[in-house]
Amino acid sequence: MELGLSHKVALVTGSTKGIGKAIAIELAKEGADVIINGRHAPLVDQVVTELKEKFPQTNPQRAPFDLADPEARQELFTQFPTVDILINNMGIFEPMDYLAITDDIWEHFFQVNVLAGNALAKNYLPKMLKQDFGRILFIASEEAVMPSGEMAQYSMTKTMNLSLAKSLSKLTVGSQVTVNTILPGSTLTEGVQEMLTTMYADSQLPESEWEQDFMKNHRPLSQIQRLIRPEEIGRFVAFVSSPYATSFSGAALRLDGGLVPTIY
Repeated sequence: MELGLSHKVALVTGSTKGIGKAIAIELAKEGADVIINGRHAPLVDQVVTELKEKFPQTNPQRAPFDLADPEARQELFTQFPTVDILINNMGIFEPMDYLAITDDIWEHFFQVNVLAGNALAKNYLPKMLKQDFGRILFIASEEAVMPSGEMAQYSMTKTMNLSLAKSLSKLTVGSQVTVNTILPGSTLTEGVQEMLTTMYADSQLPESEWEQDFMKNHRPLSQIQRLIRPEEIGRFVAFVSSPYATSFSGAALRLDGGLVPTIY
């Protein structure tokens, strides 16, 4: 399906690996000019080069900024004053004992997972409204609506993403601008692979069985009983970012593998 994304400018934060990179690839595959963001310039350059080689009809660009830093955000705004699509994917997570979460940790998660994306939305939303087209997506998690209890500091910020996106969607009434939240379930990113390695470091379980054991014991409500792959999320995000996805607004769009019970 041709999604009408040719040369739409899409900023994907945290797009040098994992879900963010998968989203960037799928958008570029549809012809979008993707702005690749990450804190480490060599990784940003590597992904930009990869996109140029795979999708020569597009014009990927680099944004090697730590967007949790207000000064870095201002540099981004100067370099890219307008975008058609904003994917607020950048985020951090870490399983933690609740009693070990200090105030500094709470604040750090809030700064990175909430305030950075809010600042980007606040900058780009008025310009999207002026041009009467735009897509803002927050990449949250099933933890936003069904916290596992393993990382309260992360779950809190993902719930905030939901609330913020809903509030912003109220500002787009009657326009061709939409604001939505994507709620992936547990996904096999590099970070999750590292988490599994840490979790099973002292076990006798072979690595080939880690995923199955994790889903059985830590995500038993999942109907697919496997970790979601980043490209699955990337494909869906590309559609919701397209001009054809006009009926999603202020929505919490779930890709959780049936993990979250549905209440009718």
